[in-house]
Amino acid sequence: MHRTIAAVMALAAVSACHPKRADTPAVSDALVRLAVVPGGPAAGYFTLVGGVKDDRLLRIDSAVANKIELHESVMDGGVMTMRPIAEVPVPAGKTVAFAPGGSHAMLFGVDPRITAGTGVPLLFTFASGAKIEVEAKSAAAGDDMGGMRH
Repeated sequence: MHRTIAAVMALAAVSACHPKRADTPAVSDALVRLAVVPGGPAAGYFTLVGGVKDDRLLRIDSAVANKIELHESVMDGGVMTMRPIAEVPVPAGKTVAFAPGGSHAMLFGVDPRITAGTGVPLLFTFASGAKIEVEAKSAAAGDDMGGMRH
């Protein structure tokens, strides 16, 4: 009897060491690098972490941008180019990074009142129906982005 109780307690202790994944994806480290030329597109970077089930990022919206497109950087004949992507798979429990030189968001028609240090509201919409609101930090085009990983 004591061994059964001890085994159950040990199993409970081990389970407590492994936190459950969230039911929905998570968004972290959101950052918007503002355009070099006023009125030009800004670039958005962030990290997605999958929830308990596979999902897909379908779109990002913002009250301070006219349009946001998801893009990936690819080599084409030795030249780095961008191409739009319709959706981004977010596998369960996996991390998907949007960073310079890779996948990123392009923000077109950013409100001119957005300057370095201003928060940028972003709404991420997933195929599962999950909607996640985050406030991205903004950085000027030449900033080192505050030592962030992007």
